[in-house]
Amino acid sequence: MHRKKFALALHSRDVAIGRSNRRSGFDHPRPSLLVLALGALIAGCERDESAPIAPRGADVTTASETRMDPETLTEGKKIFRFDTYGDETFWTDTLRMHEVISKEVSPITALSVGLKVDADALPPEIVAGIKNRTVDLNSPATTVALLKLGAVVGVVGTVEGNTLTRVGITCALCHSTVDNSFAAGIGHRLDGWPNRDLNPGAIIALSPAVTPAQRLVYNSWGPGMYDPRFNIDGLNMPVVIPPAFGLRHVKREIYTGDGVVSYWNAYVAITQMHGHGHFVDSRIGVDINNPPDLVSAKLEALRAYQFSIDAPEAPAGADKAAAQRGRAVFNGVAKCASCHLGDAKTDVNANRLHDPDEVGQDAAYALRSATKLYRTTPLRGLWHPPQLKGPYFHDGNATTLEAVVAHYTQLLGLTLTADQRADLVAYLKTL
Repeated sequence: MHRKKFALALHSRDVAIGRSNRRSGFDHPRPSLLVLALGALIAGCERDESAPIAPRGADVTTASETRMDPETLTEGKKIFRFDTYGDETFWTDTLRMHEVISKEVSPITALSVGLKVDADALPPEIVAGIKNRTVDLNSPATTVALLKLGAVVGVVGTVEGNTLTRVGITCALCHSTVDNSFAAGIGHRLDGWPNRDLNPGAIIALSPAVTPAQRLVYNSWGPGMYDPRFNIDGLNMPVVIPPAFGLRHVKREIYTGDGVVSYWNAYVAITQMHGHGHFVDSRIGVDINNPPDLVSAKLEALRAYQFSIDAPEAPAGADKAAAQRGRAVFNGVAKCASCHLGDAKTDVNANRLHDPDEVGQDAAYALRSATKLYRTTPLRGLWHPPQLKGPYFHDGNATTLEAVVAHYTQLLGLTLTADQRADLVAYLKTL
């Protein structure tokens, strides 16, 4: 999960088990837990202790190492869409989000913070009721009914009678959206697409377990942004939610290239979604153990399904002549192809990462990572409105593709005419 895949965070370095973080000014109670020794995890075998120890199966690199049979893909699709890895213990027992949803979150409110509704999960009578306005979209009870139907993308609720008793989240919360075919925010699922409308910070901020200081941080993130390190180091540097499509030929995931796809899936599932499992990476000082392990056995199928999701085709109406000229600019005078190599348009497959100053990015976020460097982002589905239309770079500081071109024109000292810049943007919109 850069998907791919995401989740929401609350506490400090060991948020899943509640260790306090005084550097950030947040203080949370921490129940005692058994933290397994490194030697026990590796069964006495010697290894480089700077390397991460993620759940089994998290080190697989490519699609060629993954079973891609129909049964595995079907299982992976189910995991991606509906598996919480038992994270209800966090979202329900700690954050009490089931109470918040039942009392405060109507469908209108849910849509306003970027949650999506799967139109294919709606029975005909609900569809008719929404159209003729007999279904009350201003009532939290309607949201509970939608959860009972399994219609809220990325949110799984247990509803007994008409009462929401448990709630958890899945990979799809951040890495799926809908095509708006029924209405804004309601339509057919688009798995793997980043939900850039989602405001995860605002959702967490609704929890009664959140302190005023935390609430300020979460509300500062905004739509399409999330900080997957906040609960690790207490710093506040949200990044753009990335896509979980087009991963099949990308060697390392996330902006800093910390690991392969399943490494990041395990990191997110355990440290961010707060699912049950054990994730250790001494490079970033993480050792979170939340038994029993409900993650490891699912990594292969999840990875297979993600590998099966292709990036979207370019939207209709592209200026093909301009894009063709832009491709020549990309491969030539603009020097883009020096880093955006091959079909995946990234040199991470050649084991290259970059110093922040080399790519003109703030070093602060990279310094929180295992590599301290930035990966060349694969160019896939860059522009496909309304779901995909920016922002760009890890921190979203380029709001448009024109701003991306301007950034590198200045950084590399390029001399591009206005027509060349326009053609280059036209080409980028086809990727």
